[in-house]
Amino acid sequence: MNGNELLNYLFDANKRIFWLYLLFALIFATFLFFQLDKLRELANFTSAYYDADRMAGKPRWRRFIHFLLPRRILKSKSAWHDVGLLFLNKLIKAAIFPVVIITMVPVAIGFSNAIEYVFGAHAPIVMPDVAVVCVFTVLLFIADDFSRFLLHWLLHRVPVLWEFHKVHHSAEVLTPFTIYRSHPVESYLYGCRMALTQGMVVGLCYYLFGPTLTMFDIAGANVFVFAFNVMGSNLRHSHIWWSWGNKVEKWFISPAQHQIHHSSNPKHFGVNLGSALAVWDRLFNTLIYSSTVKSLQIGIGKEYEEHKSLTGIYLNPFKCAFRRVIHFRAPEKVPESSRQLPLGEPESTEVSSGPSV
Repeated sequence: MNGNELLNYLFDANKRIFWLYLLFALIFATFLFFQLDKLRELANFTSAYYDADRMAGKPRWRRFIHFLLPRRILKSKSAWHDVGLLFLNKLIKAAIFPVVIITMVPVAIGFSNAIEYVFGAHAPIVMPDVAVVCVFTVLLFIADDFSRFLLHWLLHRVPVLWEFHKVHHSAEVLTPFTIYRSHPVESYLYGCRMALTQGMVVGLCYYLFGPTLTMFDIAGANVFVFAFNVMGSNLRHSHIWWSWGNKVEKWFISPAQHQIHHSSNPKHFGVNLGSALAVWDRLFNTLIYSSTVKSLQIGIGKEYEEHKSLTGIYLNPFKCAFRRVIHFRAPEKVPESSRQLPLGEPESTEVSSGPSV
């Protein structure tokens, strides 16, 4: 791996830190800054990083820089761990994943053959090319989004898997690079998920429409994925609170909702698990609207000690997972009084403050 490979992340529309996605996140952050600056008030989560009193009277450009790049984040070891994990995980994937990862093409061929074996061969369905492209594009997006949700749900519910996913939630601060804060075991599971999901959709559409399959894309990314990332996806892992209101958040996960997902409060454990669509969270009763949260701290509390170094991030999940298996350690149950509220019901009290992570 060389520097050019990582630099290509900025020019690959399938990567979260594609330059255009970062630019739109900056545009939305600028808009939010001027709105908040005008109103002289900040969302509770953002205000933990922006010292409005200290910055009072300073030139607007200095206040904006402080709002966008707080010292607390720039000096955070957790933030630099995110960058380190991007480099190290890239090396690990290049060395190991080609040998063990499931690939899409064999899955697609096998799934298509299985369908043909069950239902028999048939001539491809005759439809206008644009209709086939639309169906294929939509199926890819929906299947991908649901499979992400399902794996994410399992990572939170299965104790052994949680030990590896906990690496992501151990972030003390959120930055666009936090998306790459993951253990190689979790990355492997997501890689297999993608191959299985895409392979099954391709296999199904190959059976229905024949071998000529294309999707609507922008710069090589599914048009729906592109739209999701353009709509401020990089603010999901940031200190900048951006809620979309209940009507929109009923269907799509806002940046603020994902920040709630990182909350250290037991009420928020395992909520807002979706990537783009909120419908899966509604079906599984794990959706919380950002309007119901009055204060927010992120992280995993004392368990952060297991992840305070890169060595701990890589090795401790194996140790903890092994202990889970040996002792059949059950996941901690959230008291009934702390379970999530019904959809749209406002909290009667503020979320209790915990250690800031």
